[in-house]
Amino acid sequence: MPVPQLADVLRAKGLRLTAQRQLVLEAVLELGHATPEQIHDKVVRTAAGVNITTIYRTLELLEGLGLVAHTHLGHGAPVYHGAGDRGHVHLVCHRCGKVDEVPPDVFGDVRDRLLAERGFLIDIGHVALFGMCSSCNEEEA
Repeated sequence: MPVPQLADVLRAKGLRLTAQRQLVLEAVLELGHATPEQIHDKVVRTAAGVNITTIYRTLELLEGLGLVAHTHLGHGAPVYHGAGDRGHVHLVCHRCGKVDEVPPDVFGDVRDRLLAERGFLIDIGHVALFGMCSSCNEEEA
């Protein structure tokens, strides 16, 4: 999200745009799928004084504003990405850790069946499938 839009969203909530908020959002958008620690590593390259607590608080704020979203791609820390990217299914390689995405329609039949049979609507933004990416699969073969 460009900085003027971020400033507008913050201002509408009575908040101000700070360098830390801008840097955290830019890091999330640039990294794609990143843990708070990875975001911190990126931010401190520009602003050495930003601590990990600031990163967590800023991520919480940005998520509350609908600018970023998190998902859990395993047992570790949550992974953050731009909220506009929420409509996808995560494919996580359990060998190399690569995260890929596919459109949510991959789950179209499953989603429709669960809704029809159980009245359950799945949250595609929190779906992660674990397996082996094509590169690791080729190495293994």
